[in-house]
Amino acid sequence: MGLLLALLAAGGVYLFGSIGGGATIGGGPTQSVVMAKSAIPLRHAITKDDLDVLKNVSTNVTNVYANINDVVGLIAQVQITKGSVITKDMLGKDISLTSGTAPAYLPLASGYVAVTIPTSEQVGVAGHITLGDYITVVASGQTTMFPTKKAAASTGNPGIAAVSKTVFTNVRIIGLGPAIANVQPASGATTVSGQQPVGGVTSSLTIELTQCDAEYFTWFLNTMQVKYTLESFADYLAQAPTAPDPTCPDVLAAHGVTVKQVDARYHFSTLNG
Repeated sequence: MGLLLALLAAGGVYLFGSIGGGATIGGGPTQSVVMAKSAIPLRHAITKDDLDVLKNVSTNVTNVYANINDVVGLIAQVQITKGSVITKDMLGKDISLTSGTAPAYLPLASGYVAVTIPTSEQVGVAGHITLGDYITVVASGQTTMFPTKKAAASTGNPGIAAVSKTVFTNVRIIGLGPAIANVQPASGATTVSGQQPVGGVTSSLTIELTQCDAEYFTWFLNTMQVKYTLESFADYLAQAPTAPDPTCPDVLAAHGVTVKQVDARYHFSTLNG
């Protein structure tokens, strides 16, 4: 009888521990997280009707919301599929909006603009680049396109050589086109099913940069070959831009770009002496 009572007491402790969300035999501690009750479209201001709570999720799933009220009013920056755990990387803020309406504008810092750039499987890291990531841009071409090399060619010393150089770093991705459901940045969490988020190859990326840099970026797209590399999430900027860049505070600071300005900034013609 004593042994039976001991077993019943042990069973009660296990049962109440499970109900309370604590550690259970054969598993670890769990938490409740906010999930998408229905599909949430891109740029939708989230309401309570869009959300539900998923219980008993492993505490290893990070960067999530525990309270529905913390999510209401935020903006979906990627299409979110029904049943997905909502991570902080999926959402943005826009204080100008009323609940349920589409954003009036993208969440760009003052002095910054959005530019859509082309991508593909080999250019864009096989589709691994997604919303919230930061990329580095490499430009490749022939040194003969720059002034000093052209002058050398006329003297019988053409100096023809291929050149590749990193021209932009920490370029923030703020949009995908077309948007892909259920994708998060490299630091994102898993989905409800426990599977890792699956991205895909898109045709374009929307990036945030100054108007001055947009002119240079456009020049490279039109004149040289560009390729993107995906930075480690550990190297991302601690905070996205929130104030104008003093070197290019607004769109009026951009005055055009030619090969002369590009070479003066990036020194293609003087690489390797």
